[in-house]
Amino acid sequence: MSSKNKFRLIGVMSGTSLDGIDLCYAEFWKDSQKQWRYTMPHTDSVDYDEEWKTKLDTAEHLSALEYIKLDRALGRKIGMHIRSFIDRNNLKVDFVCSHGHTIFHQTEIGITSQIGHGPAIARYSGCNVINDFRVADLAFQGQGAPLVPVGDRLLFHEYHYRLNLGGIGNISFEVNNETIAFDTSPANMPLNYFMREIHKEYDEGGKMAKQGEVQQNVLDELNQLPFYDNFEVKSLGKEWFLESYLPIISKVEKLEDRLATSVEHTAIQVGKVIAFASQKSKLHFGKEKLLITGGGAFNTFMVERIQHHCPNIEIVIPPKEIITHKEALLFAFLGCLRLKKEVNCLKSVTGATIDNCGGVIHHPFVKQEEETTPSLTDNEEMPSFNKIIGCGG
Repeated sequence: MSSKNKFRLIGVMSGTSLDGIDLCYAEFWKDSQKQWRYTMPHTDSVDYDEEWKTKLDTAEHLSALEYIKLDRALGRKIGMHIRSFIDRNNLKVDFVCSHGHTIFHQTEIGITSQIGHGPAIARYSGCNVINDFRVADLAFQGQGAPLVPVGDRLLFHEYHYRLNLGGIGNISFEVNNETIAFDTSPANMPLNYFMREIHKEYDEGGKMAKQGEVQQNVLDELNQLPFYDNFEVKSLGKEWFLESYLPIISKVEKLEDRLATSVEHTAIQVGKVIAFASQKSKLHFGKEKLLITGGGAFNTFMVERIQHHCPNIEIVIPPKEIITHKEALLFAFLGCLRLKKEVNCLKSVTGATIDNCGGVIHHPFVKQEEETTPSLTDNEEMPSFNKIIGCGG
C-alpha cells in the first residue's frame, strides 16, 4: 500500500432524520506528534424530495426485489451527487467513504442494513469507494454501532463529551483511557415525525416545543423504558422508535405538548449519561466540555434543556460546518483508518469480541499505471485486532 502521508477523502452521510445527503471533502494527516489532523474545505448537502423521503421512510416494507432496486437507485443518486460535488470544486479524491442509509438495525438478531450500493457509487462517481462499515463488527458479535467514537477520540479529544443530536442522539467519552459510547435516546426523530403532520420538516429553534407543556405522566413512562436501565453498549433504530417510543408519546394530544415532552425526555437522558460519566471518570480538571453537533444543535430550546440538566457542564456549539457535517467528516476518517489498516471500530462501544477494521472497497476501474493512491487487495494481511495501534486520545 502507498505510504502517502495525506489522504484526500469524501465522507457521505444519509441520516435517519431523512433531511438529505451530506457530503464532506476532507484531508487527513498525522503531525509531528503522531496526532491526526484534518482540514474540511468543502461541504455540501442535498435535500431529499418528497418522493425519496417516502421511499426511504417505507423501505422496510418492500419486497426483496424492490429493496435491491432501491439500494441500487440510491447508490446511483449518491454517485451522481458526488461527481457533481467533485467537478464543482475541482477536487482530487483518493476514496469516497459512504455510510449509506440505514433501513434495518436489529442487532439482537445480528442484522444491520444500509442501502446505497457501493459499486453503483463507484460507477457514477468515478471514484474508489468504501462502504458497509458496520457489517464486519456484527460478524464479531458487535452491534455495528456506534461507529464514530473512534473519530471523536482522535479528532475531537479536547472535549470531555461529544454528543451528536441527529435523528437519534449518541454520545462518546473516555473513562480510564477507554472510549465509551452509546445511543442516548431519540432526538430529532420524534420531532420531525410530528412536524411532518403539519407539512413542516422540523421545529425551527424548538419554538413550538417551547410553547408546549411537558406531560409528566408520559415523560415518566418514556424514562422508564428498559433501554434506559443501563449505560452499557446499546444502540437504537427506527424499529425501536416505532414500536416502543411512538405509542407512548402519541398519548399526548396537543402537538406542542408532544414536542415539549420529547425535548425534555432527550435532555433528561443526556443529563443522566453526563452524570454517570462524570462520576466514573475522576481525571477531569476544570469545567468539563460537551461538544454538541447534528441538527439538534440548531434547536436552541433543546440545547437550553440539556444545559438545565447538565448545570456544571460547558456546552460548546461549533461552527455550522462541523454541526452539519461532523458525521460525514468522521465517516471519511473511518475510511482513512480502513486504508491505513488501523482499527476503526471499537469493541468497548459496540460490544464486539475484538476491535476490528470495517469497510468494503469498490473500484470503478483498474488503473494500468502505477498506483498512486492508497488501496488494498484481497490478499493483503489484515490488522491485528488485539489493540488499537496509533489511536492515542
